[in-house]
Amino acid sequence: MASDLQGKAIVIMGVSGAGKSENLLTTSLTPVDKMHQGIPLTEEDRIPWLEILQDALRESLISGKTVVLSCSALQKQYREIFRSADCNYHHGSFNSAVKFVLLDAKAEVLAERLDKRAAEGKPFMTAKLLQSQLELLQIDDSEAICKVDATLNPQALVNAIKTLIFRPRKPIAL
Repeated sequence: MASDLQGKAIVIMGVSGAGKSENLLTTSLTPVDKMHQGIPLTEEDRIPWLEILQDALRESLISGKTVVLSCSALQKQYREIFRSADCNYHHGSFNSAVKFVLLDAKAEVLAERLDKRAAEGKPFMTAKLLQSQLELLQIDDSEAICKVDATLNPQALVNAIKTLIFRPRKPIAL
């Protein structure tokens, strides 16, 4: 399977509490100061940060490396920034070397996870911001975002992601 990973970018996405930072595939890089304080990020916070991550994705793709990134990527416009890291990407086509995996769970599960983190003294983002994230989440079926059950154990989650991202494509008969 290692050869299947050449020159790919995978963005593990989802709302807070979905398990992005705990996923065995990810390297998590996020601006957390505001979120620790329960303050939602603004566009002025997000866009420059997303562009920095886009540059890192582009460098990896150009060098033929595989990169796995963890980012909420809640809105289509944010995912378009990441897709554009692929030099061959045509805006709006959704056909990019950058693939997205949504860690999907019910709001109750997410809130429970956030409350548990807070009780353990390691809140990343407060549960009160969860509803605003759920409201921001925009998924368009035409984007072909892979969805994975975020309640799976870590190894099962990794296996599910590998299966979805790297499954062989059937040739199209012309």
